[in-house]
Amino acid sequence: MITLRHGGAVHTLPQDLVWTDAFKWSSVAGSREYSTTGALLIDLGTRQAGRPITLEGSERHALLTLTQAEEMRALAAMPDAVMTLTLHDGSAYQVVFDHSGEQSQPFEATPWVDYSDPIPKDWYVPVFRFIEVGA
Repeated sequence: MITLRHGGAVHTLPQDLVWTDAFKWSSVAGSREYSTTGALLIDLGTRQAGRPITLEGSERHALLTLTQAEEMRALAAMPDAVMTLTLHDGSAYQVVFDHSGEQSQPFEATPWVDYSDPIPKDWYVPVFRFIEVGA
């Protein structure tokens, strides 16, 4: 089970969400430059936070109802909401929704079938974009 806790509320997310950027981030940050003598200077350090966690559904699995999608949209609209994301393996992360994307939103939901007048039980394909704020 995947859960998202905020305050006293616990939201159950679809079990089959896929963490699409799990291996696209490194805890080591570095920079390099050349000194005025021509020597290479390398500066390395450990990042304390900032890991992206993107969880995605697809048209075959991990769908939300319209009602659930509206709940998640409302939660994503709270800019100071620090939440605990617990994945199905029991690992937990302190996260916020990622509002920094130029091309993307912190939460998206695309209709599984595009009805002109959707009802609360219609299915949506979700994408959650979080940033880890603590280790």
